[in-house]
Amino acid sequence: MAVVGGGTKKILYTLKTAAQIGLLDSARALGAKNTCKACGLGMGGQRGGMTNELDEFPSVCNKSIQAQSTDIQRPIPEAIFQHSLEDFRDLTAHELEHLGRLGQPIYKAAGDDRYRTVGWDWALDRAAHGFAKCAPERSFFYSSGRSSNEAGFVLQLLARLYGTNNVSNCSYYCHQATSEALANTIGTGTSTIELEDISGCDLFFLVGANPASNHPRLLHKLIELRRRGGKVVVINPLKEPGLVRFAAPKMASSLIKGGDEVASLYLQPFAGADIALFSAIAKVLVERNAVDETFISAHTRDFGLLQQHLAGLQTSELLAECGVSHAQLHEVVTAYTDSKATIFAWGMGMTHHCHGVNNIEWLCNLALLRGMVGRRNAGLLPLRGHSNVQGIGTIGVKPVLPEQVFSRIEERLGVTLPREEGKHTMASLEQAHAGDVDAALMMGGNLYEATPDSDWAAQALDNIDFKLYMTTTLNRSHVTGVAAGESLVLPVCARDEEPEPTTQESMFNYVRLSDGGINRIASVRSEVAILADIGARLLPDAAIDFSEFKQHRKVRQAIAAVVPGMEALADIDVARQEFYVGNRLLHTPRFQMADGRARFVAHKGQATPASAHLFTLLSIRSEGQFNSIIYEEEDSYRGISDRWSVLMNVADLLELGVAEGDLVDVQSDNGIMKGLRAKCFDLPPRCIAAYYPEANCLTTRALDPRSHTPQFKSVPVSVSAAR
Repeated sequence: MAVVGGGTKKILYTLKTAAQIGLLDSARALGAKNTCKACGLGMGGQRGGMTNELDEFPSVCNKSIQAQSTDIQRPIPEAIFQHSLEDFRDLTAHELEHLGRLGQPIYKAAGDDRYRTVGWDWALDRAAHGFAKCAPERSFFYSSGRSSNEAGFVLQLLARLYGTNNVSNCSYYCHQATSEALANTIGTGTSTIELEDISGCDLFFLVGANPASNHPRLLHKLIELRRRGGKVVVINPLKEPGLVRFAAPKMASSLIKGGDEVASLYLQPFAGADIALFSAIAKVLVERNAVDETFISAHTRDFGLLQQHLAGLQTSELLAECGVSHAQLHEVVTAYTDSKATIFAWGMGMTHHCHGVNNIEWLCNLALLRGMVGRRNAGLLPLRGHSNVQGIGTIGVKPVLPEQVFSRIEERLGVTLPREEGKHTMASLEQAHAGDVDAALMMGGNLYEATPDSDWAAQALDNIDFKLYMTTTLNRSHVTGVAAGESLVLPVCARDEEPEPTTQESMFNYVRLSDGGINRIASVRSEVAILADIGARLLPDAAIDFSEFKQHRKVRQAIAAVVPGMEALADIDVARQEFYVGNRLLHTPRFQMADGRARFVAHKGQATPASAHLFTLLSIRSEGQFNSIIYEEEDSYRGISDRWSVLMNVADLLELGVAEGDLVDVQSDNGIMKGLRAKCFDLPPRCIAAYYPEANCLTTRALDPRSHTPQFKSVPVSVSAAR
């Protein structure tokens, strides 16, 4: 029987999880006016919990429930910290996450083998001392996408006034390639569409993403598209069951009939061969004269360069390179040619390569060829992961600020910022590995498990003398790579616990206001207040008074004054009027380029470096996880109960003389995973998949030279029967 995504099992899972955390607690958390803590699709805020910007209700999914489940936990008992770091490292990621909430600051001295609880005043003094004794250029500041705009702004301002531009965020491990590519082609780094546009498109390209697991509410929109006669083209090496058929929990008719078809056409190119496929599509479009010549002439440049590039390519060679048939190519080109309104959406299957920026630029080429950017119901949609990862970048948590933002901060806040070039996430860790980082602040996230080459990452973090973490729950970053130096872990409020309202930005550029106000654990503190207290201690003579920034309204007023497009943030807590960031949505073909025209870019496909390894590894996430957080061990859609597994093509298993369920070893130039259980799965020959973050012991530190994003999804490996 075929596996169907969604369905009653997800409803039952939601009810089970809600019962575990308490029906009243879960109902209160989900119904409050706070932004959803899960993916970047966004819901909640001032329209009410479980309601999106189109006033659709219930706009909720199992990811929303999962995100609440670990926040609504009791504090970790103090006696737990009598255990050694080794004891904590013996726990699985799931077990660590479910120890409970961190309720008190904990501290580990240099060389100690365990944490102890400490008081808040001592902890804040120690945090300031840890950075005061360090030269600013020997530090870095990092934020996940969970934090608020307010906390992110104070973080980056604290870092720069301290004296460093080594300010980074988790997007360098996910969608930085998107920001680079879009800025180079259309002049903006985010989505060109709003949620409502999906309701008006007739063709949706879903490339390198699995929203059935990671953005489940998007599947409702795709099912609606199919029901009104539209098409969905999925491009993904893995045949994901939830993208083939999905039973939308909020659609009774979908549940009754056992689900709806999602993909009209499912293409499975070889891992890393997407540019060959996109080039083939573009070449046939041009040869058929199925391009929008009027749009190209009026609103783009460098089309001639693209034509010249395509003329030198052979379609048959491109198809051989990507593994897609002539019939499939004809079908996808016909679907696109017949479309009046197309949306291109993509995930990290596009960005996690050494040519990730080039991948996205080729998607932009396809959209521009038929004028599918700069109009309603058509455009470009990066599927962002965390609920505020886009906002964190908007307000300046990045190593290089836009010149306008930089100058406005200096002029309007009366400060002087450092001009030295800041380091991105991996560069900061490379500096740490070399022994040249003395202090680091990590707000949220799980930097150890998010980083490729796990042994190297642990050593890099362990080389940092003083590490300051801000978190709601424990993860492996708090117990790995912490043996040598000092580590201080501060417990923070979850979003709905913030004492004052905070704001978040969705992947549709929509800014929501979260009321906060739920009091679960009296001893935790707001991220904004913590950063302000550290700033006041560390920089008592600064040109700004950090204590004033404890008031979230003051922070929002500062953001509104310096970040273009965020002016409406100044009084959002009074007006309660949520908004779209200015000059982001493109419903008319006015591009923020010097000449006002979008740009075609012609890149050759990525040449595969010579390797003795015969297989290519893609690291993947399961149905039961969100980013590096493991909520449940089972991957229900793929039918896998053990995360220590590898997904393989059946022909490859036969060639190796291995049966499904047997154990295999997977080895890269960086490391080895021994005793993985082999699982037959529908993916191309010589392509295999294993779970992130466990597979990070295999992934390399090879980066896209333009976005500095690691190649998590094209790692050369060898596979053999377990010894």
